Amino acid sequence: MVLALWVGLSVVVLVLLGLFVFGLRRRLIQRSGGTFDCSLRWDVSEEPDSLGKGWVYGVARYSGDRVDWFRVFSYAPRPRRGLERSAIEVVGRRLPEGEEELALLSDSVVLGCLHRGTRLELAMSEDALTGFLAWLEAAPPGQRVNVA
Repeated sequence: MVLALWVGLSVVVLVLLGLFVFGLRRRLIQRSGGTFDCSLRWDVSEEPDSLGKGWVYGVARYSGDRVDWFRVFSYAPRPRRGLERSAIEVVGRRLPEGEEELALLSDSVVLGCLHRGTRLELAMSEDALTGFLAWLEAAPPGQRVNVA
């Protein structure tokens, strides 16, 4: 009986510690400011996939001339992807279709991009999209920027 209580208590403490570290990581990512919720689908085909597969929920953070993208459900302190402003080419935007509406946050807009020859899609709110496109257009003089 005592062993079962210790095991149960240990599991509860470990779960609470894991949740605390998870929340602390999110807070540290957002501490420097310039963050927004952004789902990512990497290396997608040219044809739209309305099944909603491949989307990963994350947080993006502006960091100078790049956007660092972090998975939300991860303990990794480093960004999973880094997108340089000079290498991003916007190829289109659309609203989520079919089951994508369930996989993404409500009121998301899907932005199709090319990054160093890799096709990717970013899903973010309309406000975040406006800020992202403004950040792209605000590139220093001489940098090539292609915003659709």
